[in-house]
Amino acid sequence: MRKYEDYHKSVMVNEVLENLITKEDGIYVDCTTGEGGHIKAIYEKTNGKAKIIGVDLDYEVLEIAEQRLKEITDDIEFFKSSYRDIDIVLHGLGIEKVDGFLMDLGVSTFQLKGENRGFSFMKDEPLDMRMDPDSDFTAWNVVNEYSEEQLSKIIFEYGEEFKFSRRIARYIVNSRPINTTFELVDAIKKALPPKERYRRKRHFATKTFQAIRIEVNGEFDNIRTALEKFPEFLNKGGRICVISFHSLEDKIVKNFFRNHEKLKILTKKPILPSEEEIKINPRARSARIRVAERI
Repeated sequence: MRKYEDYHKSVMVNEVLENLITKEDGIYVDCTTGEGGHIKAIYEKTNGKAKIIGVDLDYEVLEIAEQRLKEITDDIEFFKSSYRDIDIVLHGLGIEKVDGFLMDLGVSTFQLKGENRGFSFMKDEPLDMRMDPDSDFTAWNVVNEYSEEQLSKIIFEYGEEFKFSRRIARYIVNSRPINTTFELVDAIKKALPPKERYRRKRHFATKTFQAIRIEVNGEFDNIRTALEKFPEFLNKGGRICVISFHSLEDKIVKNFFRNHEKLKILTKKPILPSEEEIKINPRARSARIRVAERI
């Protein structure tokens, strides 16, 4: 059995609670349940009076969440689903309105450290990166089947690898077949000049891995689709709280909130993690929260 410290540390929990919870007996949907950290906090904050719905595309992390929250699982509805299908989940439960939606767009510790998931460049694993283990489309397909132009485009746009995207794409194509994460890291390493690799604060493969993961999971399209559906299910005064880790994710959320006539923006500037939290949980350093309220 896993120890508490082995679980994914949910980011900005206090900030989420302050901005998401508007009433103790409300209905709240965690669209990215992960290992259940935010759900546990919501349950405790509302003294067990809220109805909580936990949704995640990854059945393996849902099982971990249920194990972690086994003492309170009778009070929580868990569903394996993409948040883009939140309307199907809520209609299936006979729920017409809720008081809050939470989306944490980060990758969980389990996904990064899980066996053969292929999210991390720190372990040699098959190229996978699927949030949904039932999907047939993996990182292997992107790396080995996309054209050099397609690879360059996603590395540039999704990875924000502005200077070296074409060079990395070319080296990937020339290194095919690429079957494992270390083989992909090696192709990226060869593409980048040594000075460029050493000057970066983060691992030199971070941007390319991020871009491929986003493409495999259709992340940006899914975010847009989910956001479009949220307002129709919100009670007046209900809130949407989104934690993003990528500037392009944040831009999608910011623009949606700004352009939707039924939403009032509560965060003119995103809420950032405290220095204290970053010291305790370095993964929080790039997190930011935006919140909007149904009017």
